[in-house]
Amino acid sequence: MSRVLTAEKLDAARRGFKTAFQLGLTSTSAIYQSLATVITSDAPEELYGWLGSIPKMREWIGARHIHGLTEKAYSIKNRKFELTVSVSADDIFYDRLGIYRPRFEMLGNSVALHPDETVMELIAAGASVPCFDGQNFFDTDHPVGRPGAVTSVSNYASGGSDLWILADLSKPLKPWIYQKVGEQNFINKEDGKTSDHVFMHDEYVYGADVRGAVGCGFWQMAYGSTQALDATNLKAAYQAMKALTDDEGRKLKIQPTHLLVGNTNLFKAREILLSETIGGSTNTIRNLVQVMELPLLN
Repeated sequence: MSRVLTAEKLDAARRGFKTAFQLGLTSTSAIYQSLATVITSDAPEELYGWLGSIPKMREWIGARHIHGLTEKAYSIKNRKFELTVSVSADDIFYDRLGIYRPRFEMLGNSVALHPDETVMELIAAGASVPCFDGQNFFDTDHPVGRPGAVTSVSNYASGGSDLWILADLSKPLKPWIYQKVGEQNFINKEDGKTSDHVFMHDEYVYGADVRGAVGCGFWQMAYGSTQALDATNLKAAYQAMKALTDDEGRKLKIQPTHLLVGNTNLFKAREILLSETIGGSTNTIRNLVQVMELPLLN
């Protein structure tokens, strides 16, 4: 039997692999859009000069007060990511493609969850990642106020426990940014024996690539803590966020909505927020915010 891979066989294989990829891509539930504002990017780098202030309505007395771009420009550079798999030419020739279907579904799954992974990596590193004001996203010294009247504001409590985060996810701009470039691409390299790779290895390669990046939004929308997760420390974080003001001293009306925890703090969070009593007394913060588990947080 002549062992020649026809264009029809290669095309059928590509269609089958792409279908499995799309199934894995679309059937996977990602949560990054709840945590990060998705910004479409069409350049290698995007500049977020407007992150320096949260505009608020004011009574119109005299001339308009124009909210321009802050001098402390914050930029996010896009990055490239790839995942490539190979398929034996023999398996295509003998129509043994069913064994690859789960693999290509997992490829789509990995691409769909990639934004979750990058956003959670950024969140976990928040105490060492600078944001628009030059301070780390989780920091005790964020400068707030007009020139000459600047004070330091904290959105971080340091301790010896695993990180947990109180966040306001109700606003149009989330605490973090996911910068998206185009759509996820399924790529195939099917050019018969003209490919050096096919000629040398007798296999065909398929893959996916993603362009994008993550960055910090408004630090005011999240409070990080490595202190023990208990009712007292949660209340302190809640009150700190509610007290935040803009540079003119006006309340920002931050409304914490979620407690973000990793695996180690999940049951503590549920006990604090779902129990009817704590220590024999009525739990006054029951259902105060929702618990959201971030598996990659710790």
